[in-house]
Amino acid sequence: MSSPNPSHFSSPTPSYAAVLRAPHAGRTFGAALLGRLSYGMVPLAMMLAVRDATGSYPVAGTVLALFGLTSVFLSPARAALVDRYGPRRALPPMAALYAGLLTLVASATWRPGTPPVLTGALVVAAGACTPPLGPVMRTLWRRLLPDQELLRRAYSLDTVAEELLFVSGPLLVGLLLVLAGPAAGVAAGAGLVLAGTLALVSSPAAREADRTGPAAPGARPDGGGELRRAVLASAATGLALGALDLMVVAFAEEHGRAGAVAWILAALSAGSAVGGLAYGAVGWSAPNRARLPLLVAGLGLALAGAGLAPNLPVLTAAVALAGLFVSPVVTTAYLIADETAAPQARTRAGAWVNTAFNAGSAGGTAALGLLVGRLPLPLCFALAAAPALLSAASAAHRLRDFGGDRSHRKSDTGADLRL
Repeated sequence: MSSPNPSHFSSPTPSYAAVLRAPHAGRTFGAALLGRLSYGMVPLAMMLAVRDATGSYPVAGTVLALFGLTSVFLSPARAALVDRYGPRRALPPMAALYAGLLTLVASATWRPGTPPVLTGALVVAAGACTPPLGPVMRTLWRRLLPDQELLRRAYSLDTVAEELLFVSGPLLVGLLLVLAGPAAGVAAGAGLVLAGTLALVSSPAAREADRTGPAAPGARPDGGGELRRAVLASAATGLALGALDLMVVAFAEEHGRAGAVAWILAALSAGSAVGGLAYGAVGWSAPNRARLPLLVAGLGLALAGAGLAPNLPVLTAAVALAGLFVSPVVTTAYLIADETAAPQARTRAGAWVNTAFNAGSAGGTAALGLLVGRLPLPLCFALAAAPALLSAASAAHRLRDFGGDRSHRKSDTGADLRL
C-alpha cells in the first residue's frame, strides 16, 4: 500500500494528556474502564467456573457461547434504551440485574452439583442485561470533547484501552484462580461492572446527556450507507482476528512450537496498540470515509501476506504488521458511526459497530475451525483476508462515485456526514 499523501495530514493534534485534562474526561473515562474491565474477566472466569461445577467442557463451551450470543446480539437493543431514556436512568437497572445474575452464577458454580440447565438459564439472562458501557462512553466523548481533533484522539485512546482490558482481564482471573477459584472471578466481575456503572452515571457528562431529552421511540441511527460500510468494515476486521487466532495455533503446531502462540498473539496486540496510538497522534485532513478503505485494505493485505511466512519469526512480524491496522480500523468505524448517526441515536450506532466486530470474530473462529486442517494454511490466511479486501473495495468504489463532487461530502472536521 502506498504511503499517505502529505496533503492528507493537517497540523499536529493536541496530546493525549489534553484529552484527559478536558473537564470531567478523566473521571468519566476511568469509571467506564473500571466497569469494562469486567468484560475482560467474566468470559474466562465463567467458562472455568461452569467447567468445575459440571465437570464438562462441552457444557462450559455451550454456556459461554450462549452468554456471548445474548450479550453481543442484544447490544443494539440495550443501547437503544440508553438513547431513549438516557444513561442515568437506563444503565443502573441493567448493571444491577447483570451484577446480581453474575453473583447468582458465581454462587451456583462455587461448588459442584448445580444443574447445568439452571446455570445456563442464569448465564443467558446475565448476557441479556450486559450494560453497553463502551458505546455509552464513546457517545459521552463527543459531549466531553466537541473539538474533532481531540475527539479522534479520544476514540483512539478508548479503542486501545479497551483492547488492553481484554488482555489484563484474563491475567486477573489467573490471579484469582490461585487465591479463590474461578467463581471468585465471576463475582469480581459483578462488583466491577456495578461500581464502574454507578461511577459513570454520577459524572457530570452523564447528567448532561440526560438533559438533552430522549430519542423518539423507534428512532433509527440514520447513518445511511456510510454507517453500513463502517459496520461491514468492523465485521470484516473481527472475522479476520477470530480466524487469525486459530491459524496462528495451526501454524505454530505445524512448526513444532505450540508454545509460541502466546508470543505471536501478543505481537498482534502490541501492533494494534502502537497503531492505534500513532493513528490518533496524526492530524488527518482526509475524511474518515476516505481513510477507512485504505486501513481495511492494509489489514487484509498484511493478513494475506502472513500466510506466506516461512517460519515463526516472520509470521510474528507479519502479524504485528497486521495489528497496526486493527485499532485504526475500529476507531475510524466508530467515528463514522458517531458523525453519521442522528444525534439521539449515537449510542445504538456505536453498538452496531461493536456488535459487528464481535459477531465477525465469532464467525471467523467458527468458519476457520471447519477449514483449518482441510485446506493449506496460506489459502486459509487468504480466505480470512478476503472479507476485509472486499469491504475495502466496496467502500473505495462508493468513494469514487462521490470523489469528484465535494458538494456531496464534508470532511470530518465539519458537520455530520450524511449520504
